[in-house]
Amino acid sequence: MKKSLQNILLSATAALVLTACNLGTGQNSAVEDTQIGLRNVELKDESNVKNPVITWKGDLPGSNEVYERSYENAPPLIPHSLEGLLPITIESNSCLTCHTPDTAKDMGTIPAPQSHYMYLSTGKKTVELNMERFNCVQCHVPQADAEPLVKNNFKADFRDGEGNRSSNLIDVLNQGIK
Repeated sequence: MKKSLQNILLSATAALVLTACNLGTGQNSAVEDTQIGLRNVELKDESNVKNPVITWKGDLPGSNEVYERSYENAPPLIPHSLEGLLPITIESNSCLTCHTPDTAKDMGTIPAPQSHYMYLSTGKKTVELNMERFNCVQCHVPQADAEPLVKNNFKADFRDGEGNRSSNLIDVLNQGIK
């Protein structure tokens, strides 16, 4: 009983101190919704919000420069137009027309990696694409000429000489786990 009374008194004292601190400053400590995010607009009404104009890079598959990955094992950017390839559904995935391992070998395209043909949670390999990963554009996005919204000094450090162009995720997935 005594311990419970002490906790109540301690909580009440803390509440009084915090209230006094807020009253003493004379300032409202609430953050306005126009101060949240990078757009600086009222979040309750987005009717006048204009998205920035983005020039997507890419024409026909195989005819464009391929950008390096942003960091080791980052999903590569899509170096071609997605016109006519969307939407991607579990029943219809146009990406697989060119990017299954067998087809990619014959066509000279980049094959979906082995990590897409296994259940990462169990390590169980599959013959077909893991259907948990059917929605390619959930991770892969088209290349674009877009100015960064904020300054970024990040510099990727690839452990492997090919890390900027290929993935070794399947090899390092459980690295450091015992």
